[in-house]
Amino acid sequence: MAIETPVIPFLTPYKMGNFNLSHRVVLAPLTRQRSYNNVPQPHAILYYSQRTTKGGFLIAEATGVSNTAQGNPNTPSIWTKEQVEAWKPIVDAVHAKGGIFFCQIRHVGRVSNQDYQPNGQAPISSTDKPLTPQIRANGVDVAQFTPPRRLRIDEIPQIVNDFRLAARNAIEAGFDGVELHGAHGYLIDQFLKDQVNDRIDQYGGSLENRCRFALEIVEAVSNEIGADRVGIRLSPFANYMESGDSNPEALGLYMAESLNKYGILYCHMVEPRMNTREEKSECPHSLLPMRKAFKGTFLVAGGYDREDGNKAIAEGRADLVVYGRLFLANPDLPRRFELNAPLNKYNRETFYTSDPVVGYTDYPFLNTSSLVTKKND
Repeated sequence: MAIETPVIPFLTPYKMGNFNLSHRVVLAPLTRQRSYNNVPQPHAILYYSQRTTKGGFLIAEATGVSNTAQGNPNTPSIWTKEQVEAWKPIVDAVHAKGGIFFCQIRHVGRVSNQDYQPNGQAPISSTDKPLTPQIRANGVDVAQFTPPRRLRIDEIPQIVNDFRLAARNAIEAGFDGVELHGAHGYLIDQFLKDQVNDRIDQYGGSLENRCRFALEIVEAVSNEIGADRVGIRLSPFANYMESGDSNPEALGLYMAESLNKYGILYCHMVEPRMNTREEKSECPHSLLPMRKAFKGTFLVAGGYDREDGNKAIAEGRADLVVYGRLFLANPDLPRRFELNAPLNKYNRETFYTSDPVVGYTDYPFLNTSSLVTKKND
């Protein structure tokens, strides 16, 4: 009698709108700072191709929507013809292996300084409150931020339009859709969170007003490329870049319910336990109310390993689980999860270096033949 292989919940197929996924392990959008002069580079072809499986879902790194959208060196953009053309072979490589590929589009807002801005101008934001200097992710360098300029009401439609055009460009580059970056203290989050947003017009004050900017972008992008190609990433509980909220549960729930009106494909939320972008902690809060409220596909991210990722799917707390550092260090992560094989350790020191190989495409794949031999010894 044949031995039944136990079902691994997050390696089961899932239908996400028009996309047939073969498993539920998603590549997170990971800033890697290897797009020189904000143009995607040929070495990204190998990087994304390595992490592609047939029917796998990948989200590209945060990509700038305009010439005011950048706050890091060597992060990609998608607002010029050159940038769009540079993305095409990368997207083609993912599609050649049967992957589904979305582009995460972003504006950093005040998480920038005048060196990254056209003509050395001040970064834009919902506020003119400055951001205090922050230790960069490498744990050594200190990021300095130029005090931002508060957007006037009449300027906001232009920013919404920048997202719309970036989404159109992403589709032209061949991407299957876009993810709006509404998390981690960047521009959309700077409107959502009451710790940052101190406006007294229709974009500030009440929860409805603070969510207006985000939802205007959702609507514009959905109208441009179709809601069935649009996702959004949100981190209501996080306090990255001094952008916390006094009532994150209400914020998350309001956004989840509001997104239903537009019929977008998915909502991607960061777990409350991720009180910084790097480390998780015990936390009484849960994404379950947002999961129940949102009618589309629900993605969760934040410190997941094999066991609790599986559990999240088995218990119905998520449809898909998003992996960052583990996928960065293990290009064949779904395969390793399937075999319950050991994982490569990631090297934090090479996350954001500009080397086109080291810490980028040189993490080893599993040698399955030696694994079988060991099991048979």
